Amino acid sequence: MNPPDPTPFEVVTVSRRSFLLRFGLAVGLSTLLAVGGLALLVNIMERKQEAKNPFYRVVELTDDTEDALIWAKNFPLQYDDYRQTVDQVRTRFGGSEALPRTPTDADPRSIVARSLLEEDARLKTIWAGYAFAIDAREARGHAYMLDDQTFTGRQAVSQPGTCLHCHSSAYVAYRNLGQGDLIKGFERMNRMPFAEARKLVTHPVTCIDCHDPATLQLRITRPGFLEGIRAFKASQGIPDYEVNTMATRQEMRSYVCAQCHVEYYFKGEEKRLVYPWANGLKVEEILAYYDSTQHKDWTHAETGAPVLKAQHPEFELWKQGIHARSGVACADCHMPYKRVGAHKISDHHIRSPLLNVNHACQTCHKWPEQELLDRVLVSQERTHSLRNQAMDALVDLIADIKAAKERGRPDAELAAARDFQRKAQFYLDFVEAENSTGFHAPQEAARILGESMNFSRLGQVSLRELK
Repeated sequence: MNPPDPTPFEVVTVSRRSFLLRFGLAVGLSTLLAVGGLALLVNIMERKQEAKNPFYRVVELTDDTEDALIWAKNFPLQYDDYRQTVDQVRTRFGGSEALPRTPTDADPRSIVARSLLEEDARLKTIWAGYAFAIDAREARGHAYMLDDQTFTGRQAVSQPGTCLHCHSSAYVAYRNLGQGDLIKGFERMNRMPFAEARKLVTHPVTCIDCHDPATLQLRITRPGFLEGIRAFKASQGIPDYEVNTMATRQEMRSYVCAQCHVEYYFKGEEKRLVYPWANGLKVEEILAYYDSTQHKDWTHAETGAPVLKAQHPEFELWKQGIHARSGVACADCHMPYKRVGAHKISDHHIRSPLLNVNHACQTCHKWPEQELLDRVLVSQERTHSLRNQAMDALVDLIADIKAAKERGRPDAELAAARDFQRKAQFYLDFVEAENSTGFHAPQEAARILGESMNFSRLGQVSLRELK
């Protein structure tokens, strides 16, 4: 039996209930949307207000405030990153493994980096007679830069105060020594023995070395770079270059790093730190500068050659690479931007981009992290292989010159081979001492190592031609 049809009253009642239910749901949904929208607007306004106030001024900073702990009161986020430069994380070809050691009165360090000399004995042959043949270790974070220079075994050979230019926060010390004159203080500290100058500095690199305390703008405080970049710009037809007023902000994001990550030498008895850029930044232009000044870092103990030790020319090699040509700064990869709440800050945990691929690489390169890591590794493997071949060739040349010398060959007959050793050694060391295993400019690194091998073989040929 079919149920009876609903009466008109029942139809109206159901319709009314349905209407009220829909109306109630609509009102409730509208209320929720209004409240949610209002909350979102409030949050946006709060974040915008936070962004307008990038830091809360707790202390006043002056041009004498060198302790990062004081800067940390105004910039705690950046300081938290800065403290992480104590990390020792090794990549395939970079970074450093933390090795424990027993502290002594002479060297209180309880952790050190691995010895390069123990990893590759050929370096002892290449650097024979130089302080680096006594002690040379893998590079590690900025937190260690002052202690590692203070307690290196190279201190067994007299070191000048010049070393503190790049191994300490020396800006305030320079100004104090020069009674307000940065350059005069720089010149005075250069002449001091390291142990005496060491008493004048307290910190590794700190905020004041790269930032103006009043405006927080990036700035150059290292006299060596101030003079070096002026010489380089003059070689390009730009006289009287003043980096702190003429450089762009993006240039400064590389220049502040290049204050120290460069090739340099100690000039004359006054041990003045000089960046050899008067001819340009390429390896052959730097070697031509050294040849014109007849500079040598030391006389090789086994061959008698007047040779050169490249330092850490990251800036010079990077300048020849695709990233520099594309306008990418050092800080874009080693100190990439990141979000902390509403704040966009530069990551002050300065480290290899391979340990921070998401922020350092994938901002521009939209490929999976592992693929990017594999690409870098292939490039570095090729450079390292060429490095080994160049090193073998140089060691062979050194052995041949040493043998000819022991046979009584006069200096005049050995001059050509020694000059090829000088060239081969500097070219090899230009890549060996540079901390990217060629990645800053892979093709340029390969060219340099190929030239080094050729110089070594030409040196051997010059010895075979002796009668």
